Amino acid sequence: MEKTIILCIDTGGDVCSVAIYKGMQIKELEEKPGREHAKNLSLLIKEVLDKSKIKYIQIDAIAINKGPGSYTGLRIAASTVKGICYVTGKPLIAIDSLLSLASLCDRADKDAIYCPMIDARRNEVYCALFDADLNRLSDIQALKVGQDSFSHLYPERKIIFFGSGADKCKTLIKRSNIDFIDLQSSARGLIKPAIDAWEQKNFEDIAYFEPLYLKDFVAIKADNKFF
Repeated sequence: MEKTIILCIDTGGDVCSVAIYKGMQIKELEEKPGREHAKNLSLLIKEVLDKSKIKYIQIDAIAINKGPGSYTGLRIAASTVKGICYVTGKPLIAIDSLLSLASLCDRADKDAIYCPMIDARRNEVYCALFDADLNRLSDIQALKVGQDSFSHLYPERKIIFFGSGADKCKTLIKRSNIDFIDLQSSARGLIKPAIDAWEQKNFEDIAYFEPLYLKDFVAIKADNKFF
């Protein structure tokens, strides 16, 4: 992987983030929160490429956060990257936002359960469960957060919440086996999953790719089958 170059883009939240992976070197740029992704994304891509002295022709693949997350943000990244892929012939790698967020977490506690959360507005979050090795313990779900959320989930193990959706759980969920850490999404989180996808040649069909919105599941109640 010394010569592999992957451009990573995350516009699924409040911050627009772009990172370039070149072997073991990583350069990342982010805009301040402001939801101006449409204006800033192309500028950030150009800036991170210029600072890394990399041209589009040198990139091996482009990875994006495919969601769930901000509908508008996901659409902006998808349309921008599709255009780049069509012009350059580079493959598209799509990583779900919760795996990306989990890969950023320091998973030193090997017995803990890790629960990345993406804000889904109102009192809802997108979430999933992982072990310390990033093995999935659940599918992605949209959860309406309440006092009984997670009440019967792994009572004997520590559960660690993080991400933009975790803040709304702090005042609602009070149990001794739950911890909260301050960690937000970033294009850097796409790098490890994107490398794995590159090695497996797990690419998207550019013509038919659509972000993962979970729009049909936003109204799911707290007693859904996952929790």
